[in-house]
Amino acid sequence: MKLFNDKLSDLRRDLYREAEDQLQKDVLKGTRWLLLKNPGNLEEKKGEKERLEEALRMNESLYTAYYLKEDLREVWNQPGKKQAEKVLDEWIRKALSSGISTFKTMAKTLSSYRSGILAYYNFPISTGPLEGTNNKIKTMKRQAYGFRDMEFFKLKIMPFMRPSTLWSDEPFFCFPARPNFYT
Repeated sequence: MKLFNDKLSDLRRDLYREAEDQLQKDVLKGTRWLLLKNPGNLEEKKGEKERLEEALRMNESLYTAYYLKEDLREVWNQPGKKQAEKVLDEWIRKALSSGISTFKTMAKTLSSYRSGILAYYNFPISTGPLEGTNNKIKTMKRQAYGFRDMEFFKLKIMPFMRPSTLWSDEPFFCFPARPNFYT
């Protein structure tokens, strides 16, 4: 999804640059987050839905790209691998016939990663906890501005490696116990 969202943002930026009249530019300006937002999270009070619909009405390629994004999200909402396979294949077909070169390339990329994408249904795991742990380690390293002793840094990292802390939202800081030389 990140790759597609980046491509969608690039398309919007290109359309803004190519817009000939100020009205089109005004409509496209500030729509990036509206395009990337889940449609269910658009706020009626702020008029986000209306602004998004106006931007989509004014540009056919943006309209196509937006609904391709929504169709791609459906791949991960399927109850099983067979259904996801059908939805993914249909999405690839739509992207290839969309006429937008960026999304044709994206369809080819997803075709090459097809087995990996569908493997999610065999083993529904996420790299989120691992990425969170890596982020905690990088933050600790940055706050310390470098440790002189690499062994001490390893000891500071070890508590993050316990399974119970990988899934926890609260910070866990642990200093190593002093070695007992007198026993």
